[in-house]
Amino acid sequence: MNYDIIGDIHGHADALKALLAEMGYRSHGGAWRHSNRTAVFVGDFIDRGPRQVEAVDVVRRMVDARSAEAILGNHEFNAIAWYLPDPNQPGEYLRPHHSAKYGSKNFKQHKAFLDEVIGTPMHKEIIEWFLTLPLWLELDGIRAVHACWHKPFMEYLAPKLADGNRLTRELMGEACREPANEQEKDSPEPSIFKAVEALTKGIEIPLPDPHRFVDKDGHSRRRVRTRWWDRDANSYWKSAMLDDVAREALPEDQIPDHVRIGHDGGAPVFIGHYWLTGTPRLLTDTVACLDYSIAKGGQLVAYRWEGEPLLDSSKFLWVGK
Repeated sequence: MNYDIIGDIHGHADALKALLAEMGYRSHGGAWRHSNRTAVFVGDFIDRGPRQVEAVDVVRRMVDARSAEAILGNHEFNAIAWYLPDPNQPGEYLRPHHSAKYGSKNFKQHKAFLDEVIGTPMHKEIIEWFLTLPLWLELDGIRAVHACWHKPFMEYLAPKLADGNRLTRELMGEACREPANEQEKDSPEPSIFKAVEALTKGIEIPLPDPHRFVDKDGHSRRRVRTRWWDRDANSYWKSAMLDDVAREALPEDQIPDHVRIGHDGGAPVFIGHYWLTGTPRLLTDTVACLDYSIAKGGQLVAYRWEGEPLLDSSKFLWVGK
């Protein structure tokens, strides 16, 4: 099987259709199809871009036609949590709409999608479809997850999930229940929250005081995502996913062993999520990220896999600048 793994779309339906056309897919019978290839979407179909419902519709029709596979991204997870009531707090939702802790941040991140679906039957229909998406895929020769291939967490989650590695409404409640304190959050012991968080958002660690950074949306943070795929990234300054200036200011103190995941030696892994920029490039010869910031004026990127056990940077293809 030949696969075209496609990165985060974020409501950019025009870019998606242009990329599919560039790869030889054609729209017929209500879905984009290729004669001998299958697309694999690594999640984050919504939020930020100009054509939310259309982007979801393209992906959904391809999945229904079996010309594509798709997994759950953190933005789909957040959309489900925004929609579902919190059974423990009457009148509230699993993802707070407004609160002292979150302010209006959750709404701003989700506004582009809500503007198209709020108050329409499409909202419920799309959320129901998001709940059918697996957290990860193991296909013939490749693996896909939105942010981090964390085998111990997957083994912990698998017996609790619905068929096909899918979250249920009941599990959504547990997946949204953040640990009460940072010590619990950063312990190596698994939980539903920590496992789903890692798979859909990556591994995060607290920076030692007084270090802080400002994220892509202008929020000050002290927890930073790590280069989980890099076993040599054993210190804060080596592992932190920050720009070079911010990273070089971090100490050489060792990070905890349990957050140094690395590639496990199995099939190549494809991810999205990380808002990379510049010319698409491999993270390692067995791990590739396909998110190149289409929602921030970057590219929509695909990798054209044809059976190679070690990935080849010449197999990237993209539309955009």
